Amino acid sequence: MPEPKRNTIFGAVYGGITDRLSQRKTLSPVPESVRIDGKTCLVTGANSGLGKAVAVDLAKRGGHVLMACRGGHPGAGDEVRRLSGSDNVEMLRVDLSDLRSVHTLCDRLKRGGNRVDIAVLNAGVMPSRARRSAQGYELMFAVHFLANRVLIDRLLADGTIRPTPRSGQTPRIVFVSSESHRSAGPIDFDHFAAFTDYGMKDGIKHYGASKLHMCTYAQELSRRLNPGGEVQAAVTSLCPGAINSNLAREAPALMKLILYPVMHMFFAAPEKAAAPVTYACCAEEIGRRSGVYLHLMQEKRPSALATDEDAGTKLWEASEALLAKHAP
Repeated sequence: MPEPKRNTIFGAVYGGITDRLSQRKTLSPVPESVRIDGKTCLVTGANSGLGKAVAVDLAKRGGHVLMACRGGHPGAGDEVRRLSGSDNVEMLRVDLSDLRSVHTLCDRLKRGGNRVDIAVLNAGVMPSRARRSAQGYELMFAVHFLANRVLIDRLLADGTIRPTPRSGQTPRIVFVSSESHRSAGPIDFDHFAAFTDYGMKDGIKHYGASKLHMCTYAQELSRRLNPGGEVQAAVTSLCPGAINSNLAREAPALMKLILYPVMHMFFAAPEKAAAPVTYACCAEEIGRRSGVYLHLMQEKRPSALATDEDAGTKLWEASEALLAKHAP
């Protein structure tokens, strides 16, 4: 079956529905008996939707869960504790659209002597029209890529994430991406990070482009953390499929009248959509590999653009130079 074109809203919706109805699972869900006692898990965007479902599942399995999300959601931590039956849950405030806030979060983790064993970079946004981040970048580019680059750079530099080849102690870094990355064109390094104005019609194109940045970065990070093929940090990127979440909350009211019933009928509930994230976090087999990409419960290759090593090197160097300007 040809790959659906996901560079329009309705193309992305159609592709998500097609994926759920047609894809054959080749990976088995992680049994509830699998535990991660003693592991510290950082989950971004954990106050709702997929992030909250992942936080609940990891807490149920014995993980010490750090819920990193924007302020204004004090009840989210209580709900995760109630649903998981675990009190080993903390809420940490961070605004991923502001790189200063990301550094503040990392400072707090460093001062607390935290060691993160599993990092789930889940937070996502989809504005109705182009908006700037605190530092002036396009919002999705800032949240889906720049903030994650800063977060991982700092966690590694501070020793909060400690790569090691020791069995059972290898940290895991999980990027929640999207199949929409396949519809993006090559990264434009001549105009890297330049702000582009757009409206609702073109928002999904920029969403896909931001996820291509994320997937390309995940592949390059995997190569740099695991030289020579010895896995010292298991880096996984994945698309959880179409989720009945609040990602479309900024859509126009008329579009919501169409989208919300479709999402309710055909998209997966966050608790079911969390299966590939749980697999990346907890399955023993995937903890011994890196550079893996999952789509729903199936392993596949990300796009050729995402795996291009030259593009990965250029992205690493361009973003490194860019972020040096925002170092605290």
